[in-house]
Amino acid sequence: MADHNAVTKNGVIIDGAQMGPRFYGRRKGRPLRASMKRLLDEDLPQIVFDPARTIDDQFSRKADRYLEIGFGGGEHLAGLAAAMPDCDFIGAEPFINGVASLLRHIHEQQLGNIRIWPDDVRLIMPSLGTASLAGAFIMFPDPWPKKRHAARRILQTALLDQLAVMIRPGGRLVLASDDPTAKSWLLQAATAHADFMWTARGPQDWRQRPTELPETRYMKKADRAKRRSSWFLFQRCDAVA
Repeated sequence: MADHNAVTKNGVIIDGAQMGPRFYGRRKGRPLRASMKRLLDEDLPQIVFDPARTIDDQFSRKADRYLEIGFGGGEHLAGLAAAMPDCDFIGAEPFINGVASLLRHIHEQQLGNIRIWPDDVRLIMPSLGTASLAGAFIMFPDPWPKKRHAARRILQTALLDQLAVMIRPGGRLVLASDDPTAKSWLLQAATAHADFMWTARGPQDWRQRPTELPETRYMKKADRAKRRSSWFLFQRCDAVA
């Protein structure tokens, strides 16, 4: 049986040294049940994202494509894929328990429009291509509230630069958090980037979940705990001629 705690590269398990950029976060949690291990062994190889192949080839069609960076347990990504069957989705998540959870959602809902990259998203960004995405999602990322951990926050200028290349003009970048510190650095980073425009016109635009985005158990839990979520929608600016 495969070692689900090992690092992966291009969908291949690599033992030992870390590959690529430094990753801050968990790669494993509680021991997986046998059924979840089977999903990783049997289902993941069939839908793992392969940066060596074109996206059209991997989905066997042309369609609007979306990327979710850090999909957690996969409930949000699976909900999007189910509601938008004519679109394709790529999910990146290094936390193997989250990958197994998304595989369960895919298996139960029989979703065929998701490909999974079970590692750091930065490893596949160069392969996605210019204007290849209709949008991207970064939902409830690790907040890293301490100033000394600022470099660990997912939304850095370099990542935004890459997203600006991959998201086509007019495409969307959706950010969300229920953590006050994370809200601040997400909004500050995105508004400071010249290639993205915040579309909010009033407080209701960031205080209310966009109706097209699925509600997840995590969101409901945050509401019960009186943690107010915010939703920041940005548009990729038109390219300057």
